[in-house]
Parts: sequence; C-alpha cells; structure tokens
Amino acid sequence: MKLKMETIFIESEIRMYIPYGHQTITEEDIQAVVEVLRSDYLTTGPAIGGFEQKVAAYTGAKYAVAVSNGTAALHIACLAAGIGPGDEVITTPITFAASANCVLYCGGKPVFADIDPVTYNIDPADIERKITSRTKAIIPVHFTGQPCEMDEIHRIAREHGLMVIEDAAHALGAGYKGRKVGSLGSDMTCFSFHPVKPITTGEGGMVVTDDEGLYRRLCLFRSHGITREESLMGKDEGGWYYEQLELGYNYRMTDIQAALGSSQLEKLDGFIGRREFLAGRYDKAFEGCSGFICPSQLPDVESGWHLYVLQLLEEGRKEAFARLREAGIGVNVHYIPVYRHPYYQKHGYQDTSCPHAEQLYQHMISLPLYPGLTEEEQDYVIRQVKGEGALQ
Repeated sequence: MKLKMETIFIESEIRMYIPYGHQTITEEDIQAVVEVLRSDYLTTGPAIGGFEQKVAAYTGAKYAVAVSNGTAALHIACLAAGIGPGDEVITTPITFAASANCVLYCGGKPVFADIDPVTYNIDPADIERKITSRTKAIIPVHFTGQPCEMDEIHRIAREHGLMVIEDAAHALGAGYKGRKVGSLGSDMTCFSFHPVKPITTGEGGMVVTDDEGLYRRLCLFRSHGITREESLMGKDEGGWYYEQLELGYNYRMTDIQAALGSSQLEKLDGFIGRREFLAGRYDKAFEGCSGFICPSQLPDVESGWHLYVLQLLEEGRKEAFARLREAGIGVNVHYIPVYRHPYYQKHGYQDTSCPHAEQLYQHMISLPLYPGLTEEEQDYVIRQVKGEGALQ
C-alpha cells in the first residue's frame, strides 16, 4: 500500500494518517506553476484572464472574476448586490461562518433559515417564512456539494424581489437538472479553491455571473475600486491615468494561483467521479446498519461530493470523534451552526434556533473523502467507524 500521509498509528505494520480532505497535485500542476514563475508576470497577468475564461466556459456563465479566496468572493458579491446597513440576507446555519460573515462585512444582518432534514440543505419553505420587508437577498449553500432546490429558491426570490447569491464553495462541477452550478439563473455564484475543495489554487475564489453590470462592480471591488476603463472614468489625462470609483479591496488572485487552477480544472470531472465512487462504497458499507444514517441525494442533482457526512445514532458523536482521531482518522464536523459561535451570541442571536440544524449537528461526522483516498485506506476507515478494527 503506497501512503503519503503523516504517520500516526499502526495497522498491519503500516503507519498512516488519513485526513478528511486532501489536495491532489500532479506533475502537470507543478509545471504550470513553474512556467508562471519563469514568466514576466506573477500577479494580475494573463494567467488570471485565462483561468476566468475557463471557469466561465466550464460552468456556462458569461463572466467570471477571480479573487484571493472564497470569503472574498462572497464579500464582493454582497457588495455588488448592494447589501448595506439594515438589509437582511437569509442563509443556512449549517455552513462555514463566511457564508454569513460576508453579510456582516457590508453592515447587513444574516437571518438563518432551517435545513431540510433529508438533504441538509437550506429549506425553501423556511426561507419564505423568514422573509421580512428588510430582506434583500438569499445565500443558499450547496452543502457537501449537493445543489439546493434552486427552482423553488428562485421562485421565492422572484416573488419577493430578492437577489440570489449561491455559495458554491463545495459545488464546482456539481449539476442541477442537467445544468452546471454557476448557470442556474442566480445573480451570482461563488466558488472556493481552498486545498480541500473540488480543485485548488492554494487559496483562491471566483464569482461568476451573467449580468454585465454586476461583473463590472465585482471587478471594481476586487481591486481597490480602481478602474482604467475610459467608459467608466470622468476624464482621461493620459495612458497613466486611473480613477478610484468605489471603496474596494485588494482581493486579487495571483497568476501563480491561476496557473494551478487552470491545470486543476482539466482534472475536475475525474476528481468528482472518484469522489462519487468512494461515496458509493461508503453507502454500501453502511447500508442496513441501524446505527448510521447515510447522506441522501435528490434524484435530479449531481453532487460534487465535497463531504461525506454520516449521522451516528448509537454511539455518542464526541466519543466516536475521539476514538476515530486516536485511530489516525482525521474525521471532522461540518459544521457548528453559525449562530452558536460566541461572536453571534454576543450580537443578537442568543434566541436563534433551527431545530433540524440542531438535530443534525448533534449526530454528524465527516468521514475522509478526496480523490487520493485509496480503497485500502477507506476500508480501514469503514472498519473503524463500525468498531470492527482493534487498535494496536
């Protein structure tokens, strides 16, 4: 068995540590980065535009804006949407904090709608219940890579005049009713390229949109609010001239990252195929076991399988987590409901509760799932989860 991970425990005289997620980097990826390092540009050069064009073409979107990370993508999307003080934005509590923090950055207020207990995605019915006169947008999160029920979310948004910003950090390459995430009709869709995500640029993110006006605003907010476009400036004093039109940020991606991303994108479908295969092996292994609930998939979606979230019903999650970590398995929990964090508790969310999210949180645990996970490693994980493998 060929293993590359850090050594922690012994089974059959083999030492290993199996993380919950891990990047897959090939020699082609390395060479793509080396080419940029030997070029004239390290940042804001031709590799950025090339990567943006490839992501736009892959997802079916008209425009793409590369940024420094997924949180930056969400932030500039909220800025472009005009989120400001007094505005409410509805999102899910079962997500990383950035899905809600991006609203706070703009002075708005995140409002948490409960999840569907079957898919673990945000429940459209509870979105509708949480809408007020101050609601301006919805941020659905494609949790684990399974797309939300976007047709229903778009219906709600149209009826109430709301914008939709998809948090697709888990879902590059996923599909919904025959369309790729990124071309589902939302105002904007945000991706992340963190190492455990579908593809990686080290750190990095992207916003895609079909709206030219939003695209231009996204570009401004990415780079200090500065432009050199004559059509946007009040005057032109020469080739050196530029103007700051908005209070933007330095959220630019580097050419080094973009080169890695372009190379990784060519392998994305293969990565997802491998993830789906491994998820199927987990499903089969836990089928019929009364102590587990496996993740459910809607029939009209194609998940990106970013995470495999198992519910533990018979063994306490805290005890199981410690036992599996001791066995060298890097299980994790995705996620603590956002409103439970001390910052949110101190800022008006003490009485917030989403019952389905709370129930899931008490039992959920994420098992290792990434393209480089071998079947031998996965079999070890399965035995340990079932309590069949004695630790040495």
